[in-house]
Amino acid sequence: MKTWKVGIIGGGPGGLMTAHALQKLATHPVEITVFEASPRLGGKILTPRFASHPVGYEAGAAEFYDYSHFDEDALKELIKELGLPIRPMGGPAVVMNEQVLANMDDIADHLGADAAQAVVQFDRMAKDMMTPQEFYHANDHTHEHGSDTTEHVQKQRFDSLLTDLKPHPSFQYIENLMHSDLAAEPRQTSVAYGLQNYLMNDPAYMGVYGIEGGNERLPQELIARISATFRLEHRVESIVRTPQGSMQVRSICSEDSVQSEAFRVEEFDFVVVALPLAHFNSIGYECDGLAAKMRAHHDFYDYPAHYLRMTLLFESPFWRNQFSDSYWMLDKFGGCCLYDESSRDPGCDRGVLGWLLGGDDAARMSELDDQQLINEALDSLPSFLSHGRDVFIEGQVHRWIGAVNAMPGGETPVTLDRRHQPDAMQNPNLFCVGDYLFDSTLNGVLDSANYVAEWMAAEIADHPIGAPSSTDSHSSITNFSNHTDQQTV
Repeated sequence: MKTWKVGIIGGGPGGLMTAHALQKLATHPVEITVFEASPRLGGKILTPRFASHPVGYEAGAAEFYDYSHFDEDALKELIKELGLPIRPMGGPAVVMNEQVLANMDDIADHLGADAAQAVVQFDRMAKDMMTPQEFYHANDHTHEHGSDTTEHVQKQRFDSLLTDLKPHPSFQYIENLMHSDLAAEPRQTSVAYGLQNYLMNDPAYMGVYGIEGGNERLPQELIARISATFRLEHRVESIVRTPQGSMQVRSICSEDSVQSEAFRVEEFDFVVVALPLAHFNSIGYECDGLAAKMRAHHDFYDYPAHYLRMTLLFESPFWRNQFSDSYWMLDKFGGCCLYDESSRDPGCDRGVLGWLLGGDDAARMSELDDQQLINEALDSLPSFLSHGRDVFIEGQVHRWIGAVNAMPGGETPVTLDRRHQPDAMQNPNLFCVGDYLFDSTLNGVLDSANYVAEWMAAEIADHPIGAPSSTDSHSSITNFSNHTDQQTV
């Protein structure tokens, strides 16, 4: 019986989820190799610790979205399967003009009755345009939805719904409420995606949770369960289709200790490109016509959105007298989210606040150095929390420029097959996986990974002794160096 060889480029959530799903679904032997250019796996799910104290915080993906009150929720089911405990999160408050706005009465008291009425009218319009069930199905990627019916909606930009609000404080309130969720400006995204990012703040539409002990436990548990070769610090240079129909992957491994480079060429029956779109063009696609197809794929989804995170450690959670929620919104940097990171760990005796900035402000401010950004974060605290400076210990900065998508699925959505297979006719064994194909969330990247894994598993089941165009000589590996920086789990 043939052993199928699968190369996965990218050791972030998409690559790990694809490997895990394929391993479970494949009915015949599969050998998986994961290429990761950096020294670590897990991508933008990152839970580091401060240098001065062993206190963890989320430096990448802040939370997971919960759709389980509607129906199937693949991500939550995976987390349960892995035995990871979760902690619900919530935070309805918006701080504007030094005032905490937690409900409509607060909005009326501090922004005026007209602003409150405008917010109510916008909220009603948004919910009329997208019901909770429609919201769930818009984020249910296991079936085709909206390939034709949403085309005209995608071409209209979200800022068109906000035009009437701009003269009122209600515009600033709504912008502050959702800016960091969107990671882009209203003019840069569609009505449908903008509505989703507004409505996600309503618990009737979805819930939010994190993993106790850190979100990075998710990729760690996946890695522990995946039987694969992990080539860390291996940058994939090119992909070539061989005359026999297999895919040849050429990678380069930098060996800092000797200041040299090691080259490796391997052949696979299937190759999955599970890279963030910002790194998509770092690979040379050297098959006939494939380079043009992959450029077109990149350009179709090229709507970059940005995050910037400043996370600060304090001697104590000095804000708890004012806020008991997991997070709240702040009217700084175009509207940012302020996370009580220490609430994720009930045993934490320190205070940790995380600033999550999105959109143009995140891109602009990312050019500042770390110390400037830490000072900006401290300066942004409202006056009733300014005493936090007195108990500040340490700050860390993480930049995620272009890491997510402002128009996931593209301006004109296409079928799921076309999203995941850019060159179906000439290179049917090359797939793409990514959250940019769906909704820029971890839920979306899991759906993408599952879709491709199911596709490959079906192909393997249909051709147990190998596809007619494949070759059985995949075991040959061409090495241009004796260096083999790899880890097998």
